[in-house]
Amino acid sequence: MLRKGLHLIIAGMYTLPTLTATFTSAVATAQQPDSEPLFEYSAINHPVIGRRGMVASHNQLSSEIAAEILAKGGNAIDAGAALGFALAVTLPRAGNIGGGGFMLVHVAALNRTIAIDFRETAPAAASQDMFFDANGNVVLDQTYRFSHKSSAVPGSVAGLAHIVENYGSMTLAEVLEPAIKLARDGIEVTYDLAADLARSQRLKNNPASLRKFYKPDGSNYEVGERWTQPDLAWTLSEIAEHGVEAFYSGSVAKKIVADMEAHNGLITMQDLADYEIVEREPVRGSFRGYEIAAMPAPSSGGTHVIQMLNILENFPLAKMGPESADSLHIMAEAMKFSYADRSKYLGDPDFVELPTEILTSKEYASDIAAQISMERALTSDEIAPGKLSFYESDETTHYSVVDDEGNMVGNTYTLMFSFGSGVVIEGTGILMNNNMGNFTLRSDIPDAFGLMGSEDNLIRPNRRPVSSMSPILVSRNGQPIMMTGSPGGSKIISANMQMVLNVVEFGMNIADAAVAPRIHHQWKPDVLEIESGISPDTVSRLIDRGQNINFSQRSAGMGSLQTVMWSDGVFYGYSDPRRPGAGAVGVD
Repeated sequence: MLRKGLHLIIAGMYTLPTLTATFTSAVATAQQPDSEPLFEYSAINHPVIGRRGMVASHNQLSSEIAAEILAKGGNAIDAGAALGFALAVTLPRAGNIGGGGFMLVHVAALNRTIAIDFRETAPAAASQDMFFDANGNVVLDQTYRFSHKSSAVPGSVAGLAHIVENYGSMTLAEVLEPAIKLARDGIEVTYDLAADLARSQRLKNNPASLRKFYKPDGSNYEVGERWTQPDLAWTLSEIAEHGVEAFYSGSVAKKIVADMEAHNGLITMQDLADYEIVEREPVRGSFRGYEIAAMPAPSSGGTHVIQMLNILENFPLAKMGPESADSLHIMAEAMKFSYADRSKYLGDPDFVELPTEILTSKEYASDIAAQISMERALTSDEIAPGKLSFYESDETTHYSVVDDEGNMVGNTYTLMFSFGSGVVIEGTGILMNNNMGNFTLRSDIPDAFGLMGSEDNLIRPNRRPVSSMSPILVSRNGQPIMMTGSPGGSKIISANMQMVLNVVEFGMNIADAAVAPRIHHQWKPDVLEIESGISPDTVSRLIDRGQNINFSQRSAGMGSLQTVMWSDGVFYGYSDPRRPGAGAVGVD
């Protein structure tokens, strides 16, 4: 049930309201796109509309909590933090305090966009050969993916607290209060949550996980039953009362380390005490007159979304049409080149020098575009990471929030796999990540998502693994207008790029843009994955050009975009239907 003051309004049922808040005056002079209005009765899919702000996330209840923070006078940063903590309760497969991620935060008062890196770090005891046997062979067993040893030092608590304490208008305790209440009093089990838990039987392998996620007799929770998480409520309450120190050096930290020591894990009190978030400058680019800001390394997502858009800018895609064989072919080829570069040139910038400026340059993209043939697809073996020396002079969830002052938050954070390592820390309710699997074990061994990596992403103490996660902020004439992002492992990059392309190049509203069928090619393996909904005739034309389409890998859903947008005095939001239980909530 929606709380007082909140209205979930479906676009297409009302005329456009007039927004008179501060944000309107701030953007009144911003040039609007030369296209049809975003609000159309004739559109197939319709975004949610709000007059004072918008939230889009993978969980309806958590979206309502964030919208209520906005309705009470909190800003988008307060709401974004509250949403992050709430999702740890309502969406345990991905929402978390035991993982990490990346945020883009646009602070209107400073007219500044900040990239917040709260990615996990390798423990000090981690080593390059920790997942190899005595003969030098990789051992991909339960230890690698589903044990205490698979967890890196989590950063989510530090990241969410940082934005509240530095850019929010509320206290950390205030933004934690809704999540504490949900964990203590319980939530009603939804169809989505019940199905998740029924599928994830490996959670029963850890005693604390078994107690947290299943009934006392080990049976599954049924739809409509109330599920409480008292241990998680205690953890969140400790953070509310004692700050992040509770998690990184106090009562919670001691429980984490005790459990690690009891189960051959690597995380120590020193690892937790040494953890720091990093504020970075976003990687920036442009496309058709719009400015793009995205997450820099160790995210590979921002760099390669910009690289792909730079390549695609060399082709008249709008004339080709969305979902045409020509435009999809060009997109697939651009993806191959970008993912090839990702395999070699991404890593933790605190450890290695990265050629980001070259990878995101228009000149480099133009030279790649010249290699793309309209008649024939290049095989992966014909494409290699670019020789950049010629141009000298790297289960997740996402949410987006915008308020009427112009503040925006886009957060993509992860446990890596659905329910992470499956390990719950005894007495805390914290489900831990398995993000050690995001490191490159060896340059010839793909990671958990099939992506190739380089020596710059090998396991090193305190290093942050490369990730595809990246919120994307689109601006016009310096004014932010759209925040989007997606989960999906290696498909995050291609999903984000296609969202921007659908809105800016093809003029779709954010609902139609999110729903449109997507494709994905990550260089290796040499397979073009396609979603259902693309015309069989188009697929045949792509095959005729040499695109290697494996129908056994035809996907029902790639990623799940959570998008908010401001246009013509109105806030729009849309939650991608590729994940059940998601919801956008507008504030009036």
